[in-house]
Amino acid sequence: MSKFLECTVGGLLDQMAERYPDNDAVVYVERDLRYSYREFNEVCRKVAKGLISLGVKKGDHISIWANNVPEWVILQFATAKIGAVLVTINTSYRSAELEYILKQSDSNVLFMVKSFKGTDYVETLCDVVPEFRNAAAGFSGCEKLPFLERVVYIGEETPAGMINFAELYAFADLVDDATLAAVEAGLSPQDVINMQYTSGTTGFPKGVMLTHFNVVNNGFNIGECMRFTEKDRLCIPVPFFHCFGCVLGVMACVTHGATMIPVETFSPLQVLQAIEKERCTAVHGVPTMFIAELEHPDFEKFDLTSLRTGIMAGSPCPIEVMKRVIRDMHASEITIAYGQTESSPVITQTRTDDPIELRVATVGRALPDVEVKIVDIETGATLPPGKQGELCGRGYLVMKGYYKMPEETAKVIDAEGWLHTGDLAVMDEHGYCKITGRIKNMIIRGGENIYPREIEEFLYTHPKISDIQVYGVPDRKYGEQVMAAIVLKKGVEMTESEVKDFCRDKIAHYKIPHYVKFVDSYPMTASGKIQKFKLREMAIRELQLEDSGETA
Repeated sequence: MSKFLECTVGGLLDQMAERYPDNDAVVYVERDLRYSYREFNEVCRKVAKGLISLGVKKGDHISIWANNVPEWVILQFATAKIGAVLVTINTSYRSAELEYILKQSDSNVLFMVKSFKGTDYVETLCDVVPEFRNAAAGFSGCEKLPFLERVVYIGEETPAGMINFAELYAFADLVDDATLAAVEAGLSPQDVINMQYTSGTTGFPKGVMLTHFNVVNNGFNIGECMRFTEKDRLCIPVPFFHCFGCVLGVMACVTHGATMIPVETFSPLQVLQAIEKERCTAVHGVPTMFIAELEHPDFEKFDLTSLRTGIMAGSPCPIEVMKRVIRDMHASEITIAYGQTESSPVITQTRTDDPIELRVATVGRALPDVEVKIVDIETGATLPPGKQGELCGRGYLVMKGYYKMPEETAKVIDAEGWLHTGDLAVMDEHGYCKITGRIKNMIIRGGENIYPREIEEFLYTHPKISDIQVYGVPDRKYGEQVMAAIVLKKGVEMTESEVKDFCRDKIAHYKIPHYVKFVDSYPMTASGKIQKFKLREMAIRELQLEDSGETA
């Protein structure tokens, strides 16, 4: 008998609806919305039929640009039931990023909400696809995005040219059970089911292709590390568009029949209210989220004694924060997880009974059935315990590859199937890993991975900028902040606010340089390579950031 779960994401939900029909599957505290596993499966089946009626087929790419609304998690299972690939779009993205992802992913359908955190998504889409501005008679495609056939709106008052999500329920009546069953029978656990975009050193985001098998088994093992059962209730304030939400959250719950309690948009108060009201046993978050909850003025008023576990990930956790989460939030079995989208995403995780030192100083040990090794970055030779090198992982969790980027895929997955993370680490004799730095120049700000090249490529398009280098500098609150050192073209002047204004509404807010410095030249090696680490060192001195704490 296989030690792996050999099922599709949709098939998994069918099993859980049969096994735990009356268990709460999804609870939205703010909306007073509650689905049992039986009800949730029925809703997902209906939407799957609605998608079939809409003409969505196995292998089609369905994008979603929304915060943690109920329709998001419904779509995660409805698309899986018919073998469509769910393409997740970062809620912070703006017009340039939206256009790139819709185009690169060959998305057939886009699901979207009206707005998020002050950004009008409908207006942003109209900037990318002007055809929507006069689409009263219906949207009939556009030249710029040849694959995009329709846009489905989540919310009231549907804009011209779009159809409303609620219409899918009506369309579902046109498709019988036998048709859905036939589609499901043609699916394989090895099919790609999810595509998440991760920024790259090439400057362009890459679509990570994950299979049913990847996310079901990774979700199961993540849940096992937290000792999840059908009695657990997880508060999910981390975004669904990221693996943290849709795998560490959703899949860890559904593989165990546990309850998902999503928070639509992170608010420390709503997290505390949800934990108390629904007696949550677990909560996820990046360190800044836990800090915001602990420091909320009403923190003491909430009864959090139901909490036991959860995951803190995204950036290193300060030991004082971990101690307070254990002591004041009662999450004595909180765990730390490490990985990347390319590994579905978790490679290593601490266990509930690990001492606090291991939960802060390390990112845990390999998940079950996952191999981890540390290799010499020059020779590729496997290193013994205690030696620093690149962390590599292998097993069921490694992605299928980057969509339409075989050369980029070959750079990170070697001939023996090892995924090269680009992270420097040290492993002890018990297999516990400590992340010590990064080979690539990635910036991690508040749990968001930022690749300087992407920002550089964008800013190069400004007519005043001759050259630009983007790098991370330490920050007490976010771990790191984005800094840009800019060389201007001859005879022009520019201000810091001009740089920031140029970025606004075009790239995600967290990628906009926090610090801008205008320079005449960059520190170079003898062979002419720019030394970003020297730029970083200079900034730390000049901005007096020495005490902010290193986060590598």
